[in-house]
Order: sequence, then C-alpha cells, then structure tokens
Amino acid sequence: MKALSIAATGMLSQQLNVEVISNNIANLNTTGFKRQRAEFQDLLYQNVERVGATSSDAGTVNASGIQVGVGVKAGAVYRVTEQGNLISTDNSYDMAVNGRGMFRVQLPNGQDAFTRAGSFQLSPQGQLVTAKGFIVQPGISIPQDGVDVSINTQGEVAVKLDGQVIPQIVGRLELSLFPNEAGLESIGENLFLETPASGPANIGVPDTPGFGQVVQGFLETSNVNAVHEITNLITAQRAYEMNSRVIAAADEMLSAATSLK
Repeated sequence: MKALSIAATGMLSQQLNVEVISNNIANLNTTGFKRQRAEFQDLLYQNVERVGATSSDAGTVNASGIQVGVGVKAGAVYRVTEQGNLISTDNSYDMAVNGRGMFRVQLPNGQDAFTRAGSFQLSPQGQLVTAKGFIVQPGISIPQDGVDVSINTQGEVAVKLDGQVIPQIVGRLELSLFPNEAGLESIGENLFLETPASGPANIGVPDTPGFGQVVQGFLETSNVNAVHEITNLITAQRAYEMNSRVIAAADEMLSAATSLK
C-alpha cells in the first residue's frame, strides 16, 4: 500500500508551500521584498512493465507500460524579482531603483551585500548607511554644513553647502546587476549575498544601458500581491486536505484487508 507514503510526501510538500506563502504575506509591507514561489517535482517511478519492452515473440512492444509514481518532492523555492511599486516618502535619503540593479553595501566583515531597500540614513560620521549602519558603497560622506542633498537619476549626490549657491558633488551611487538574481542568497534584513548560482556582480552607473534609475524620495514596496497569496493559500490548504483523505482511505483499505477471515 504505497498510497500512505505517497500521500505523506504530498502533505509535506504542501506544508512547505504554506510556509513559503506565509512568509510572503508576513513581508507584505517589507521594503524591497521579493516574493517566493515553491516549485515541486515528481519522484522516481516504479516500472512494473517498462515502456517499449518486448511483449511477445513476434516483436511487439509495450506501447505505454506500467509506471507507478511514488510521490512528490520540493524542487526549489524560486524568488520572483519583478519590481514593486514606488511610493513617495519625501525623505532625502530614501532611494528606490526604477528598473534593474541593486544597491551595494559593506558588511562589518568587509563582505559586499546587495539590497533593493533604499531606506538609507546618515552615520555619526556623515556617511550614507543602512538602518543597521552598514556603509553604502562606494562610500559617500555628506558634509556637516550641508543644507540640501539632491540625487539625480544617475546616482550623483550633490550637496548644497551653507552660504554657497552651486551644489557640490560628493559622490555617485552605484548599482549591481547579476546574471541570475534568483540565485542570490538571502541573509535577512533585506540583504543578499552573491553565490555561484547568481554569477558575479556587474557594477555600473545608474541610468545607463542595462541599469535602472535612482529615484530620490521614494521607496520600493514589496511585490507581494495579497489577493494572489490568499488564493494560493486556499489552494495549498485544499491540496493538504486531499492528501490527508488519501491517507485515511488507505488506512481503511488496510483495515479491510487485515480483517479478512
């Protein structure tokens, strides 16, 4: 009675599916969050009669054969990297990427991390940093006597100093592209790390061919669609219930078989 183990794999898979969906819903308001999607694969098949095997001395072959599946497994949890909506914040240090690309920040261990969440602030030294204090690369310092900060679509940071008319360029933000953004490793806090699956980072200037624009005073919202996720949640719940019914049916069948006299 393989139905018990087959249905068990189905319940485990749908449990993972619900966990992925719940994480998406939990991050509905997380800046720059990219929703995930669970993908599944069928397991190996037991060949009772192999397809194409000889079925007679006359040379006839099995046209279809008999293959019995043994269940399902999780194949991947894929990250959907489509852009979220841009919302205005009127904060000079809030930045969004309109198009492709990620901001690059330096972790305390010196390693580079990447993010779409541009809710930046200033450190006590006047450097542009994340909410956790990680320095935004390539390292931009705002003078203490700056009275106005403006950032254009190409990432140039201009500061108007007290008593001066013409703003002073103090640096330029960079964006990073990856051949496979879905292959980045998420480490939490809206940060990602480069992996062999993502490929190496291609660092360039915003608003140039292939790179998105930097938009000051805006933040990118999560790309989670609440209605879509609730629909997926209901579907996963129904699939979980159907697999549990298969286990109940298989258990009744085994009880009937063992009660024979």
